[in-house]
Amino acid sequence: MQYDNLGDFLTGGAGALAKGPIALIFAEDRTELATTLQHHVKLGFATVVLLTPDFVPLPEDLADAVIQVKLDVYREDALPNAVNQVIEAAPGRWIYYCYNAEYLFYPFCETRSVGEMLAFHTEERRDAMLAYTVDLYAGDLDRFPDAVSLQDALLDKSGYYALARKDPDADWEPKDRQLDFYGGLRWRFEEHVPWERRKIDRIPLFRAKPGLRLRADHTFSDEEYNTYACPWHHNLTAAICSFRTAKALKLNPGSSFDIQTFKWHNSIGFDWTSQQLLDLGLMEPGQWF
Repeated sequence: MQYDNLGDFLTGGAGALAKGPIALIFAEDRTELATTLQHHVKLGFATVVLLTPDFVPLPEDLADAVIQVKLDVYREDALPNAVNQVIEAAPGRWIYYCYNAEYLFYPFCETRSVGEMLAFHTEERRDAMLAYTVDLYAGDLDRFPDAVSLQDALLDKSGYYALARKDPDADWEPKDRQLDFYGGLRWRFEEHVPWERRKIDRIPLFRAKPGLRLRADHTFSDEEYNTYACPWHHNLTAAICSFRTAKALKLNPGSSFDIQTFKWHNSIGFDWTSQQLLDLGLMEPGQWF
């Protein structure tokens, strides 16, 4: 199914929005677009929506599983504006968002569907889930000049840290159960990354409700949605394994020629399993076993 704009989809595609969870995939280009869609279809999202500047020919196994919606993804705040429109149209539904060449992982995702995971999360009275954006990058930039290779993917095994998130409306006191997380390529190559884009935390999974708004910094208007856990115990968290930063650093003329390799002494091969991310402390199973 294809729609010429988001408004047409929100009215004509109301039936698709009645089934959740909903995945919104924003295509900045066609890099690993098919694998991104396949990954999220396999996780069990009931509705997968591709938001793209132009309709894209899809493999046969995806043609009936993915809804395409034309959207100018390069316009300022295109992602939060689109997500907020979907929030208004789908109250009560769990929604997920990411870009192409980004892959959601959560504990035990190889054997448990995203719907099963969110059912447990809902039972814990949580309406949102924190995730870390874990940078992936090709080990050999001569072979893969855009830094993207699923077979040669590396990640940083350490170098992640968190700082208290201060509240400007409360004399800059720390916010309750909120932290700003840093690490990966945005930390190691911070001279090429504006300070407001260096955080790696994101709330990519959340339950829509009237009045809720996603802000440009990947936080929500409801502060409880921005917390990493409930007050009484740790909760599930997830990881979004992403080539997006590596690709941008290598394709941007301002940084490309300064970077000969992303490898360092803390680089390890990514084995594409949730267990590796759990072992590295990049996501949390909480009470879910």
